Amino acid sequence: MYKDKEGIELMRPFRRNLRTKGFIFCLAIFFTLALNKFSLSDTNIPSHQTVEDPTHRTEQKIITDKDIQLHDHHPQKLEVISAEEQKKIPVAIDEFPEKSEQTLSMSPRTDTSIQVEDPTHREDSEHIAYDMPITVNKAVEKNMGYFKNSLSEKFGTWLNRSGRYLSLMRDIFQEKGLPQDLVYLALIESGFNPYAYSWAKAVGPWQFISSTAKRYGLKVNWWVDERRDPVKSTVAAAEYLNDLYDLFGSWNLAMAAYNAGERKVLNGLRRTKSGDFWDLRNTKYIKRETKEYVPRYMAATIIAKNPEMHGFVVDYHEPLKYDEVTVPSPLDLRVIAESAGTTMDEIKELNPELRRWCTPPDQPTYRIRIPEGARETFLSNLETVPENERFTGKLYKFRNGDTLDKVAKSLGVSKKIIIEANSLGKKYKLIPGDTLLIPSGGITISNAKSEKKEIAESNTDQQKRIVYKVKKGDSLHKIAQRHNTSPEKIKEWNRLKNNKLKPGDKLYIFTSLDSPVFF
Repeated sequence: MYKDKEGIELMRPFRRNLRTKGFIFCLAIFFTLALNKFSLSDTNIPSHQTVEDPTHRTEQKIITDKDIQLHDHHPQKLEVISAEEQKKIPVAIDEFPEKSEQTLSMSPRTDTSIQVEDPTHREDSEHIAYDMPITVNKAVEKNMGYFKNSLSEKFGTWLNRSGRYLSLMRDIFQEKGLPQDLVYLALIESGFNPYAYSWAKAVGPWQFISSTAKRYGLKVNWWVDERRDPVKSTVAAAEYLNDLYDLFGSWNLAMAAYNAGERKVLNGLRRTKSGDFWDLRNTKYIKRETKEYVPRYMAATIIAKNPEMHGFVVDYHEPLKYDEVTVPSPLDLRVIAESAGTTMDEIKELNPELRRWCTPPDQPTYRIRIPEGARETFLSNLETVPENERFTGKLYKFRNGDTLDKVAKSLGVSKKIIIEANSLGKKYKLIPGDTLLIPSGGITISNAKSEKKEIAESNTDQQKRIVYKVKKGDSLHKIAQRHNTSPEKIKEWNRLKNNKLKPGDKLYIFTSLDSPVFF
């Protein structure tokens, strides 16, 4: 018993010492964790540097690999919405949740941020400055791969051509208070091609449809199509994008609306109760084309800002330079070219808005572009050209008993050309004494034929036409759903008057070429 008792007594100090050491050990762990937590909190301080750019009203951030925070295209496009129609749409900015309100009201006109959602993405390690919000996620990377692989040759052509217009367009956007990187929308719209013409009848580097073009002051008629003018169309695009930004408060949503139309995006935001494009992209309320439009812009911008890093060897075209001269109109382009000591092709390239062989006869004067430095030579040479040799065409005075059909037949010019050349409306009424401009038939026809052949590079590259053979059980709705389009588009493409289809019928369908996968 003594030994047992003595043994028990001997163990008690040992146990007390053990408890004391355990307590001290726990305290040490606690203080260590506390210190670590305090140290980690310091790492949340942003490490990026900013530099002031005198060309911008906001600071530009220089993006480096260390600065990136890692986180785990048109029938309905450019839809016109009047003020009355907007009031009928049951959506308002203040109806969005608190998060969306902040997004829409606090978005600056220029944003130097770049967000990376994919931790494996390290391509933008060079010092690149952005004045638009750029997100690098799987959708953007998919489009970058599309441009660098499937479309590398064409995309290289677009980059080369961009040198012709980038400086001019940037200056216009800066003057209008827009982020200059927004000019790269023209890269995915048309590849900077003034003659781009889509199946949706959108025209020019900014792919305006006729109604929206006229809404923003561009002339579209038989003589001119100012959607092709790189200066006037860029001014119109800047004004339209400004209006879209004022409506949505977000450049991503503004770009989506530029592609799909304001109503589509507004309705989508109303249904999702969100003010964020990426939230809207994950819904069914915008079409596949619009879902890819913003990621495609971001992908194109990332590559265009540093093409060599992405495998492109770019030979930029010379920037567009010219003199402008006001001339009496109409004036043949041949006379203009000869007086300026250049070719008709160069005059057409400098003035792509001109659709015919001369300046518009419905205007007393016209401001024409000629090669830089040729102004004095041009004015001097033009003075030596007799008045009757300055214009190829003739004037016809309407007489008693005349009809437009008779005049067209006797002069060998189509009635339609006479109507368009003289801007006659549908309810035109001619009386004896009226003077008609009769264009030169040969020149007019050749111009008309060449216009029909103009196809937008952006559409031939990013869309393809397929011939679909109707099968038993098919309907327009099923076919449209299968090809990610609408029954209305299929009817328009094939000039169908109703929805009736028969097995064996052939339909033309325009679809995306190698469409990127959505995530």
